[in-house]
Order: sequence, then structure tokens, then C-alpha cells
Amino acid sequence: MTHRGPDSKLNVQVYKNFKLGHNRLKILDLDDRSNQPFSSYDGRYLMIFNGEVYNFKELSKDYELKPRTTSDTEVVLEMYAKLGPEMLNHLNGMFSIIILDTKTEEVFIARDRLGIKPLYFSMCGGHYIFASEIASIVELMDTVDIDMVGVRQYRKLRTFFNGHTIYSNIKMFPAGHYMLSGKLRRYWKLPDAEQLLPTNEEIRELINSSVAYRCISDVPVGSYLSGGLDSTIVAGLASKPHTWTVGFRDNNEFEWGRLAAEEFHAEHTEVLIDEKEFVEIAKEMIKKRREPLSVPNEVLLYKMTKEVKARNTVVLSGEGADELFFGYDRIFKWADNNKWDIKQFSKLYSYGSNDDIEIVEYVLEPYLHHKKAVDIVASFFQISHLHGLLRRLDNSTMLCSVEARVPFVDHRLVERMAMAPLSFRMKDGVVKAPLKEAFRDLVPKDIIERVKVGFPVPLDSIPLSTNPNKRGMDRWLEFNLAILGVETPEQADACLW
Repeated sequence: MTHRGPDSKLNVQVYKNFKLGHNRLKILDLDDRSNQPFSSYDGRYLMIFNGEVYNFKELSKDYELKPRTTSDTEVVLEMYAKLGPEMLNHLNGMFSIIILDTKTEEVFIARDRLGIKPLYFSMCGGHYIFASEIASIVELMDTVDIDMVGVRQYRKLRTFFNGHTIYSNIKMFPAGHYMLSGKLRRYWKLPDAEQLLPTNEEIRELINSSVAYRCISDVPVGSYLSGGLDSTIVAGLASKPHTWTVGFRDNNEFEWGRLAAEEFHAEHTEVLIDEKEFVEIAKEMIKKRREPLSVPNEVLLYKMTKEVKARNTVVLSGEGADELFFGYDRIFKWADNNKWDIKQFSKLYSYGSNDDIEIVEYVLEPYLHHKKAVDIVASFFQISHLHGLLRRLDNSTMLCSVEARVPFVDHRLVERMAMAPLSFRMKDGVVKAPLKEAFRDLVPKDIIERVKVGFPVPLDSIPLSTNPNKRGMDRWLEFNLAILGVETPEQADACLW
């Protein structure tokens, strides 16, 4: 896992039956004094920490901490020493945290509210393994078994839900939760009560603050810039010198990215990928990660980020705006105008064509307490759908030793937009109306009025070595499973109970 932290590799500390290991990507406080595992001032606590806590300077001041370093790592650990698990409510950032109390031998484990940073775990030979990547756990285990429920989720919905992975004995640690003394507790959930709607000024202020936080770094920061509304807002507010986009020679958004970059006077790089290279990179990524990729543009993100690394160690992404402002207008309009219908939802949302309504019901179960179809869909997109996109982004960037940051996934903004009706997020039928109104002076007019498009990958023209009768996403999903040697549900049954 050295790609996640090439600047200080293979740091391991052993305490009795506990082993804590860490590879560091230096972003804040480039001195080795901030390497991990990190020990608290009094020596009682040991911590390994992945991510960034952006408000660490304010926390240090408010709680009268006296840090020895200029890193967020130390502030997080000293906050825990002072407040215990309650400190999670004060953190603004993305994180997976493991803290060992050497006095009581209790282990505290936590993950950020929306799951921006990954964390996986497994029970193996009577002990637990926690890691930032599945491949690391696979490497430490004697055997791994395929989770056929996970395979069904993947073949129908392109990713994994409700804690599943491709392996039955490796699980995702849930976002918005912590574990202490073996007991799992939720510390955050998406608000589900109606509230006063935010003004355009408030939305702008929150996004401004979020972008400013995510520009805090001791290494160069850049921005992805496709020329869509979301990435244009982030790049414009960040005002960093380097912006990046990626595409195929005959299938790209280069014209739009160029337009935005010229507006912001950025040094813009267009990264090209061809169909043969796409297949080679996809195979390399699948084998290295020991799990399937979610969507084809994961390969494009990786290709682009390899170029990003030459200039930037941190990159900003517009991920999360579509979930906040109902950018997937077709499915949200349906949900706002109709009663809940699981089959219709599956028809509109599913990526694989195989008929598996049972798996769709299982994935949506956490959200079915809502009475309105639009609230079911909104909460699913904001939590579960977004989580899949965040995993894709983290996996693709950290393979290149680059940290991606997502301003639209700031919990303050997510909480403020919770339960806002479609009539607000899509005022007068205008998709993402609040964003367009709040940033009309920043974003070029042509981009404001541009029709949303996806992240284009011409799957049917890419030579994937799979069943020639399969097309589009079915072909892509089968390609991923074939590289891993995973049998499909046609060959094995999988029950949900």
C-alpha cells in the first residue's frame, strides 16, 4: 500500500498484541515529526490516521492545545485525549482513524460522516485487521471467499452497499460510525426533518468556506476541470494555477474545460487516453486493488491523476454536487411526480441489465422509512450512491499518490440541503438552479446554460475481452469479474438471509 503514502513508508509500531502500520503522504507539516503511528503528548495514545481535518487550527485554539507540530494529525489525537469519541462531532474533514489506548488497551475506530476516506476490516485467525484498502487485507489472509451477494450488487448496481465487498470475509466499516470496546455506534446521520431553506447567499458562503478549507496544504493544490458546472465552480473559487481534464481523442469535454480555464487564467492540461491503453490500465488497476472497478471513468481518473502528480499532490473534485442539487434530473423528476415504485426506480437507476429486483430492495432498505418517493431517492443518492463515487475517486487518486478533496461533501453543506424539495433544487425546472444563481458571476454563461453530460467512455468501441453478446455496462461489469476470476450468479446462488 506504499502508493497511498510514498513519503514515509513502512512505519510500524508494536504494542503487545497490537500492530499499527502507516505509509504517509506528506501534505501538512512536511517534517518527519508528523509521521505515524503518532503518539499523544502524554504517551498514552497511539494513532494511525488517514485523511485531513481542515479545521484543525481552530480546534487547537478553541481547546487550548499546545501542539508540537503543525499537522492536523496531532490535533485529532489530542482532541481525542481531551474529549473521547465526542471529538468526532467537532471535526470537519475526511478521515479514517484508529487510536489505541495503551493504558486500557481499548481500540477506538472511526470513519468520517459520509465515507470520503475508506476503511475495511476482517476477522482472521482470532484477530481483527483494519486497512485502507481491500488488497492489504487479502495479502494478510490465508483465504478469501467471494461474497455472491456482493457480486449480485455489483452486476446490477456497479458497486457495493450495506457493508458488502467482493469478499464475504472483508467488510466496509460504516461511514458516520465509530467503534469502541468492540461496540459500534452511529455518531452522524443525514437530517430527515424539514428546515428553512438556505438562501443563495448562504449556499455561496458555505461553498466558499468549503473550498477554502480544502485548499489548506503545504504541497501544491490543483483542480479537475471538465468544464461542467460543478468542477468550474470549484476551480474558480480555488483559483489555483493548475487544472486538469481527460478524455479520448474523439470523445471528450476539452472545449468546455478550455473555456473555463481561460476564464480563470489557469495553466490547463488536457490528458489523452486511447482504447488500447484504457484496457491495459483497467487490468492493472483491478489486479492491484484485488476488486472490480465501479465505472469505466475510474480508469480515466487514474490516467489523469498520474499526470496531476507531476505538479500537484492534492487535487480538488466537484464530486457530490449532483447529489446535493439533484443533478440526476430524470430520476428525481420521476420520484417527485410519482408514488414509490421499486421496479420503476430499478429501471431508471440500474446499470446492469440482469433482472434482480431483490438486490435493489435490499440496497434501498435503509431509506424506505421515508413516505415520499423523492425523499427515498434523495437520501439514497446522498448516502449510498455518493459513497460509491467517493470510493471510486479515492481509489483512483491514491493509486497515484495524490489526495483528492471534495468541497461539495462538506457535512455543513450536506446538512443544510437535507430535505430541501425538488422545487428548490430545480427551481422553475432549471437543474441545479441554486448553484447557477449563486455563482452566475463566477461561471461563464455558456457553462451555466450547458446541458449536463456524463463522463464519456465509449464502451462499445473498447476491446474488452468478454462475451461479444454483452453490450455497454454489462460488458464492462463482466470484464471486471473475469479479470478477478469471479464466478457469476448464473453459476452460484446467493441468498440475502
